Amino acid sequence: MAVIKPFKALRPKAELASIVASRPYDVLSGSEAREEARDNPYSFYHISKSEIDLPESTDIHHKTVYEKAKENLDSFIRQQILFREDKPCYYIYRLVMNDIAQTGLVCVSSIADYENDIIKKHELTRPEKEQDRINHMLTTDAQTGNVFLAYHAVDEIDSLINQWQKEHAPVYDFTAKDHIQHTVWIVHERKVIDRITGLFAEKVPFTYIADGHHRAASATKVAKELRNKEESGEDPAADFFLTTLFPDNQLHILDYNRLVKDLNGLTKEEFLSDLEYDFSITSTGKTVVRPSEMHEFGMYLDGEWYRLVARAGTYKPDPIGILDVTILQNNVLDKWLGIKDPRTDKRIDFVGGIRGLNELVKRVDSGEMKVAFALYPVSMQQLFDIADQGQVMPPKSTWFEPKLRDGLVTHLI
Repeated sequence: MAVIKPFKALRPKAELASIVASRPYDVLSGSEAREEARDNPYSFYHISKSEIDLPESTDIHHKTVYEKAKENLDSFIRQQILFREDKPCYYIYRLVMNDIAQTGLVCVSSIADYENDIIKKHELTRPEKEQDRINHMLTTDAQTGNVFLAYHAVDEIDSLINQWQKEHAPVYDFTAKDHIQHTVWIVHERKVIDRITGLFAEKVPFTYIADGHHRAASATKVAKELRNKEESGEDPAADFFLTTLFPDNQLHILDYNRLVKDLNGLTKEEFLSDLEYDFSITSTGKTVVRPSEMHEFGMYLDGEWYRLVARAGTYKPDPIGILDVTILQNNVLDKWLGIKDPRTDKRIDFVGGIRGLNELVKRVDSGEMKVAFALYPVSMQQLFDIADQGQVMPPKSTWFEPKLRDGLVTHLI
């Protein structure tokens, strides 16, 4: 069963929350963060992407970047931009984007649960990305990036969290520049805290990483390193890591689309002819094709949209084989376009559904890319099924929105 705990969050003063909070460190480049933090000395980017305070030529993995993050974090604490809670608490975090609202519980989750597969994974991690977060955590003595976990909804937990929201005022409530509303409540009553902890221990057998595989893996390796140095071994803070848990009935996975730079030496006519082995193809001209069900794809090529429908028998009927990302990879990207490993091939790029299908059109029409593919989103049940079987999804399968902001709650280790 899931082991979670309240913790003493490092967090901003209420009046500074909206200008401290920043997008997750891994969804934007250093130059984009530099621009977003311009004229804002309170931005959490000074900690999560501290290269913005160093010369632009600085290698983002150089030790000076991590040392700058530590220096900036200490400065934020010294200036009382950030302060530490005086007792362990849970935090309720609601995000609203357009007509989508989702509410999660910010807590710390057990490293042992990660190691024992109580916290389930569905993606592979890359060593260089892990090492970046390991260096950041060990240098700053903090977990600044939140791991987004999902779980099968439990009525009692939903009810308890909803009741707290109704009866208490939030500590933070603001709408960011991207129009996403962020609202945070502090759960500080011992009785309620114990009830939440108990419900997860009784009712939630597993949690699932939705977003943050690298942060979770890195936190686990940091815990091992610190355990080796810890003399007492008595429940050090690093044996838990910063998470926000969302019930599956509130989560929305968006499409994760693909762009390819060329047709691998094929003409347009040859490519379309080849695709007919595995798909039925219909041209829709300028009418955008947004897939409305599994195994339907939109394709944009030379100013024209096409609807592709996978033919029966052209994919494996197993949990991985039926995923549209798998079908596209096997029957298009690998088979005809020569893209064997989408994680490393420089000819392919990925666009989260939050950017819309117009982003695909723009990048193809600009000549930067040759062809774009729009996919139907993976479902939460598919994610759970694959993780439960210990299998790994193809890279770039899921895109969750809205995303948590960094800086509102930090876990000191």
